[in-house]
Amino acid sequence: MFIQQLYTGCLSEAAYYIESDGIAAIVDPLRDIEVYLDLAAKRKSTIKYIFETHFHADFVSGHLDLAAATGATIVYGPGTVTNFPVHVSGNEEVFHIGKISMQVLHTPGHTLESSCYLLKDEAGKDYAVFTGDTLFVGDVGRPDLAQKGTEITIDDLAGMMYDSLHRYILPLADDVIVYPAHGAGSSCGKNLGPETYSTIGVQKQTNYALQPQTKEAFIKVVTEGLAAPPQYFPINAKINKEGYSSLDSVLEKGLQPLDVLAFKQKIKAGTLVLDTRNADVFTNGFIPGSISIGLEGRFAEWAGSLLPFDEPMILVTDEGKERETIVRLARVGFDKIEGYLAGSYNAWQTAGEPTDMIISVEADEVAMDMTFDENLVIVDVRKETEYGSEHIKEALNIPLNDLTDPGSMANLEERHNIYVHCAGGYRSVIAASLIKRQGIHNIRNVIGGWGTIKELKDKFSFEKDTTVLN
Repeated sequence: MFIQQLYTGCLSEAAYYIESDGIAAIVDPLRDIEVYLDLAAKRKSTIKYIFETHFHADFVSGHLDLAAATGATIVYGPGTVTNFPVHVSGNEEVFHIGKISMQVLHTPGHTLESSCYLLKDEAGKDYAVFTGDTLFVGDVGRPDLAQKGTEITIDDLAGMMYDSLHRYILPLADDVIVYPAHGAGSSCGKNLGPETYSTIGVQKQTNYALQPQTKEAFIKVVTEGLAAPPQYFPINAKINKEGYSSLDSVLEKGLQPLDVLAFKQKIKAGTLVLDTRNADVFTNGFIPGSISIGLEGRFAEWAGSLLPFDEPMILVTDEGKERETIVRLARVGFDKIEGYLAGSYNAWQTAGEPTDMIISVEADEVAMDMTFDENLVIVDVRKETEYGSEHIKEALNIPLNDLTDPGSMANLEERHNIYVHCAGGYRSVIAASLIKRQGIHNIRNVIGGWGTIKELKDKFSFEKDTTVLN
């Protein structure tokens, strides 16, 4: 028996390769499937099954492309309805993978079709459980994603989760390994721990949701304190349910080099420009009107949260990063990419085309300017909970997620001297690019963000917002 976790940090997503006696299965694959094909080829194995724990909301699964490439059967849990051929399993149905087996455990709660897969070793002993978004390290899946458009409430789903955990998860032996679909940073839960796998025994001891409690108490603790899910979640869930174009076709269209003239024509036609260079590089010079989302951060997640899915886009990337950019965009469902700027930003600059920039300043300069500038406005683009824990007194909180709504900038005017910060500098550059797209250009990015600001306790006044925290 061979098991390998394939973890993608920028999405906090775990897929799994399982193999026995030359037969392999993949659990929750990403859209770029080469890693699974390469691993199977290296190990001289045949991929027979693709097990999906549920309709993922935070990424586009690779189930369709992987099935087309291998002939493998796509397996979903009971009650699943799709627009493409799958094997809808019965509850507790068993699938054989060489000398080992996988048993379906229907565990509704995160979604209605959510299922875990219990792996039994060559001796028939429970060895590991692939829990999808039902059970994480330190948490359980949020129950507020699948009720929209139905009469099912969040409390109903949380109650189902309670029943699922007590029926199938808690009775498992303490030494059974827990392999979840996500780790820390994922928006699919609210309290995910830093480890990417655990055991049933450890989770019984440490996971707040697995402690002895009534169903009513469980529903309360699981549903309270949930932040709003990213706006792209329902889009990705729909794509996973209804199907999508192959990644090869997305790459073929997106990997079209555009010279400066062709790039300008696309811009003139209203095509969105996405610049994926490092945030520090972007601030020094960029094409006017472009949006910065650097590859160095949680790129795909922020792209899905901030960019429109129904509009074409063109790219400015570091040279050699074009394919990576398109693949990472495709992972969250973007397929309208119409090419990239050949020669990157240098080509645009060399051609003498108009450019823009964002001034970056140190935190102590902000403190100094605050003492005499009555038009100074500090915009804190961290999440409400981050802002609530502590912030510069009188700073305006506009979470980055909200900046796609022009109305969020109603209190910002060109006469203002705007200083933007986040926690470390990545989100604030994205924010500055979005604010500039709204025609507000008197803006500065605070280098190092809150990380540097909080060290200057003698130069700033700080406060908390307990109403946000509660």
